[in-house]
Amino acid sequence: MKKPVISIVGLGYVGLPLAVAFAEKYPVIGFDINQKRVDELNAGHDHTLEVEDEHLRSVLTKDISDKGLSLSADTDKLANANLHIVTVPTPTDKNHQPILTPLEKASETLGKILKKDDIVVYESTVYPGVTEEVCVPILEKHSGLTYNKDFFVGYSPERINPGDKKHTVTKILKVTSGSTPETAKYIDELYAEVITAGTHLATSIKVAEAAKVIENSQRDINIAFVNELAKICGKLNIDTNAVIDAAATKWNFIKFTPGLVGGHCIGVDPYYLAQKAQQVGYNPEIILSGRRMNDGMGKYVANEVIKLMLQKDAKVKNGKALVLGITFKENCPDTRNTKSIDVIRELETYNMEVDVCDPWANKEEVKELFDIDIKRTDEINDQYDAIILTVSHKDFLKLDYAKLKKEAAVLFDVKAFLPVDIVDGRL
Repeated sequence: MKKPVISIVGLGYVGLPLAVAFAEKYPVIGFDINQKRVDELNAGHDHTLEVEDEHLRSVLTKDISDKGLSLSADTDKLANANLHIVTVPTPTDKNHQPILTPLEKASETLGKILKKDDIVVYESTVYPGVTEEVCVPILEKHSGLTYNKDFFVGYSPERINPGDKKHTVTKILKVTSGSTPETAKYIDELYAEVITAGTHLATSIKVAEAAKVIENSQRDINIAFVNELAKICGKLNIDTNAVIDAAATKWNFIKFTPGLVGGHCIGVDPYYLAQKAQQVGYNPEIILSGRRMNDGMGKYVANEVIKLMLQKDAKVKNGKALVLGITFKENCPDTRNTKSIDVIRELETYNMEVDVCDPWANKEEVKELFDIDIKRTDEINDQYDAIILTVSHKDFLKLDYAKLKKEAAVLFDVKAFLPVDIVDGRL
């Protein structure tokens, strides 16, 4: 096959780090429909903080050459590539049904510029069968080319962990697959050039697709178990984390901790697997049960806080609460599928005024998504009837909680992050 000229379609948390990694060895065209995002990256800054600005600038180039990254929102530029990698988001709707629209639109865009012998690799989370049953027909329709004769496809599930500076894209083992044995081998060898952790060549595209959704579904179910344990321990007046620490002394105990489960993977992937299972006539019991448990934790946390407030005679109706954290995880600006919002909305049903503090989240993004004006840590200048830490940002260790609390206030620590002697409750 020809030397690859790679396009990366979608320059978010997944696409940008991958584009930068490939650009160190190959010519890469980074494409995104958001011109503002392209302009930001061309200026040498990544607001997601997944790629350091200096590293980004080191690979940027205006023209395609032997290697380097050129960025554009112009679909015509994609025609210069012969291997396309799709990294667009695949979320769920309010009814937890998979939204494949971004994937379908990306396939349509690529179909219009696809050439003979081109390869399209999908990284977006999907249920088994989407690549060949949904995406390939779109590519064929808009290109006029024939699958596995004129063009080829692959699937290599993304494993990006936002905010993790240890397990970066090149340091996480990569599952690969292809639509023919030759294509699979080519894709696997190409990824192996930049993925220092190694690759695993799956036996088929469907196997690779299934691997993606089950690895996060497994984690979701394990967290659901400890969330249920937290509820039981709460009833028994036992410290959940002390129980987990004791159990973890056994060699084969897998340590998970309770909390709010959001984000772009764990809170979404199980619904993709459930959707496909239901399509083939099987109703997944454990997967959906785990999702129900985790989806309900925000409301549970808020109600536990209210109970503690009533016990301490803290003001509930027309009281004031401070929620610490709106991103879906610590030390990361990613707000996708955050479950902190569930805590906030439930507190508001008790007619509480809720302030939200987050030093990592983008203020404009939070305002647009949730109509919330967030504060930074140095902007908190009030006292509260309740303080709920939902995200363990390192910045929150520096707060003076004694000054922030009213006399009868409740401090609730969802993440077991603060010193246990200063909190009134935790999961």
